[in-house]
Amino acid sequence: VEAVHLIANGKAPRIPQPEEGATYEGIQKKENAEISWDQPAAALHNWIRGHDKVPGAWTTINGQVVTFYGSSLLDASVPAGQELTIKGASRPGLVTKNGLVVFGNDGKMVLVRNLQFEDGKMIPASKYFSADDTTALELTGEEKKIAEDIR
Repeated sequence: VEAVHLIANGKAPRIPQPEEGATYEGIQKKENAEISWDQPAAALHNWIRGHDKVPGAWTTINGQVVTFYGSSLLDASVPAGQELTIKGASRPGLVTKNGLVVFGNDGKMVLVRNLQFEDGKMIPASKYFSADDTTALELTGEEKKIAEDIR
């Protein structure tokens, strides 16, 4: 209570923080979060999960940096899907209806649910090959009214 009163009255002591060792940079840096594909599926999953959301584990697909989010280990038979070549991976990934399946060097699988491109666009991994398809957003009457109020 005393501290609250001191603050309210503008009489609380102010002790400047030393600037030595201070930084606004994140501990994790994007350049250190690249996925190394020569490891077992469990290690890949832990790497992706450990970098989820910041800074995001990434790899190169078709010459573009793609960040992976939302991984889980997949303990099932290899699902049907469209092959996707990933730089450095010993085996192509599979774009399936549930997401992108990638393989560890032990042959086990990791399912990645979301992908983010360099331009910031995030898509469900299952929509990788249909990422260029766009659909128009249609608002209901109530939503149009809210949009006008916001404008």
